[in-house]
Amino acid sequence: MAAPKKAVLGPLVGAVDQGTSSTRFLVFNSKTAELLSHHQVEIKQEFPKEGWVEQDPKEILQSVYECIEKTCEKLGQLNIDISNIKAIGVSNQRETTVVWDKLTGEPLYNAIVWLDLRTQSTVENLSKRIPGNNNFVKSKTGLPLSTYFSAVKLRWLLDNVEKVQKAVREDRALFGTIDSWLIWSLTGGANGGVHCTDVTNASRTMLFNIHSLEWDKDLCQFFGIPKKILPNVRSSSEIYGLMKAGALEGVPISGCLGDQSAALVGQMCFRDGQAKNTYGTGCFLLCNTGRKCVFSDHGLLTTVAYKLGRDKPVYYALEGSVAIAGAVIRWLRDNLGIISSSDEIEKLAKEVGTSYGCYFVPAFSGLYAPYWDPSARGIICGLTQFTNKCHIAFAALEAVCFQTREILDAMNRDCGIPLSHLQVDGGMTNNKILMQLQADILYIPVVKPSMPETTALGAAMAAGAAEGVGVWSLEPEDLSAVTMERFEPQINAEESEIRFSTWKKAVMKSMGWVTTQSSESGIP
Repeated sequence: MAAPKKAVLGPLVGAVDQGTSSTRFLVFNSKTAELLSHHQVEIKQEFPKEGWVEQDPKEILQSVYECIEKTCEKLGQLNIDISNIKAIGVSNQRETTVVWDKLTGEPLYNAIVWLDLRTQSTVENLSKRIPGNNNFVKSKTGLPLSTYFSAVKLRWLLDNVEKVQKAVREDRALFGTIDSWLIWSLTGGANGGVHCTDVTNASRTMLFNIHSLEWDKDLCQFFGIPKKILPNVRSSSEIYGLMKAGALEGVPISGCLGDQSAALVGQMCFRDGQAKNTYGTGCFLLCNTGRKCVFSDHGLLTTVAYKLGRDKPVYYALEGSVAIAGAVIRWLRDNLGIISSSDEIEKLAKEVGTSYGCYFVPAFSGLYAPYWDPSARGIICGLTQFTNKCHIAFAALEAVCFQTREILDAMNRDCGIPLSHLQVDGGMTNNKILMQLQADILYIPVVKPSMPETTALGAAMAAGAAEGVGVWSLEPEDLSAVTMERFEPQINAEESEIRFSTWKKAVMKSMGWVTTQSSESGIP
């Protein structure tokens, strides 16, 4: 009997989406942007001391291989020929720092995750060396000196981990963010792996000059980082190398974007002034500012949005970063045990329909934009005998929305033109209560694409459009129209303002909570 014919769908593109809490591999039809299949694996986070957050780089790499294999099996069951996959894009959690041995391919320490706070004293010591009238770090990188970015994590590794010090002395050490670790490993690792990163990930290290688009000698000197361990910086859309193993051996890896830039591309925010908010472990609002760097007076970051080809221009964005969004739901599940799965929070919140005056500031890793206060800690306040777990669940969802409102206000002040609506994506946008709350608290419509996997889509678009692949057109007239769901504000503006100002009162109470000594020694 003849084998069943495999359906032909035209060229396909795969995307690795390596996030803080999970890894996914997704496959899209390059002509219609339709998602054909995917597989997801949750990633463990380790908390060796209070404020420390680590992951195992080998587990991350293994999860990528597993997701690719499982997705290819699922495509086979759908009679889709995996030889139609013409390219792979990579999108990743940003700032998370890995140092590995280029001869053995072994990580020299766990990955230090972007959320990690162990570098607080490193940051304080470095900031004493910046002259008050000339913040050269910020003017070159667009970033405030913070525990968030890779350079201080790398500095900590160089100061504290003997294996790393020795490997650097012996010229065996390579540094990278997760994209670099994955691309190096997938393209052969110790046997000829390509050590590179793209401009969007490089712009989050604090070592990269966002004007000249190269590693900066003065910054490397300031942080004491040897330039030879840094990856080569490439555009976000070009062939970096070929897959060396697994079901997709020989397929080019040709797209690379930090997750938030990938979502900006996936949401088709190619015009100056277009913005998106991604609800993942954290919350990230990016606004495309075109080919010019806009510096913020209100605590936002200036960052590279994308550069979609070697000879294409670079685009910039203003970004507001919230450290804890989806992570607060994971915390309610894993630490408090008031829900057993993340989607239960919607049921609890729905039961009460209000936080009943309870406010939750989830400053577990300090406060990011617009405050940049690493000494803040999480608080739940406004509790009465009446408060129960449903109110706390509701307050947790509200916290995500209030944090977004603070960033949106800052963005409107920096850009001068208020956003008329907010485009949203990410796992949490499946929560209808959250989306409605967000529209109420922002007092503008919230618009969600019917396919919320825009991060992976952005990486796939960059990979498929790369020179030498050319299966995905980024011309506006060729981009498929996306169907959207709209959430309109349903409460009056006055009530929205009262709730927001009470929230700000709670934020003030969370600030200045920790002194460095206690957090460094690991004593709570």
